[in-house]
Amino acid sequence: MNGKELFDLTTLECSKLITQRYSTSFTLGIKTLDNKYHMPIYAIYGFVRYADEIVDTFHDQDKKTLLDEFKKDTYKAIQQKISLNPVLHAFQLVVNQYQIELELIEAFLRSMEMDLDFKAYNDSKYHEYIYGSAEVVGLMCLRVFCEGNDEQYQLLEDPACKLGSAFQKVNFLRDIKSDYEERGRVYFPGVNYLGFDKTAKQLIEKDIQRDFDDALIGINQLPTGAKTGVKVAYLYYLKLFEKIKSLPPETITSTRIRIPNARKISLLFSTYCGIKLGWT
Repeated sequence: MNGKELFDLTTLECSKLITQRYSTSFTLGIKTLDNKYHMPIYAIYGFVRYADEIVDTFHDQDKKTLLDEFKKDTYKAIQQKISLNPVLHAFQLVVNQYQIELELIEAFLRSMEMDLDFKAYNDSKYHEYIYGSAEVVGLMCLRVFCEGNDEQYQLLEDPACKLGSAFQKVNFLRDIKSDYEERGRVYFPGVNYLGFDKTAKQLIEKDIQRDFDDALIGINQLPTGAKTGVKVAYLYYLKLFEKIKSLPPETITSTRIRIPNARKISLLFSTYCGIKLGWT
């Protein structure tokens, strides 16, 4: 291994470490993918995780300046095909290898900027935010899975968006308390957090269920090495969604819904085995 290869590998391993530290479920999900997809997906996660941290965590910093600098450094890394920021170097490796469109990256970063400016979302901004924060991340991963097969990518583009949308909306329901109390945000259009009731919750749940149903069509058409891993993530989020559906609105607005790590590992393992054995 030469010096350049060592540098590349080390930056990819940094993104792997970030994924492991920030998301037990995502880390376990990646492990169910074919080995060739592991490092590219870690790199994508590391990039989106650090951008998200800028707007959600560093409250004593000038977030807009930090995000502007991160954005400039991202495009510079992609153009020059190198960065001394390990997260951005790993990400540019994947962007350039799999020809991930700059439009997807721009949409994602725009959604991060929206988190700095918006506290309540109308329909237009809600859909823009969902697309940028979640759907395009699914499309980045799809570029990796399709490995340059544009026909396959076009076929699976819409279901990939639906899957990202479903995951994000489940996250919004799960985190509705912390988003409102810690950041002053309400993502769901027309929803009054203080008056969140059964009718509002059921309307949101119907919308999420449609996304899950549409996404499943595409999952079954994914390349073999990606299909099991994505389906594991799908079924895991579906179980989390079912748990949220079973709870009254007042529980959702008073407690962040969690699945303990031990239960999470058990769910992911049983789901993986079920798929392999043809039970699901």
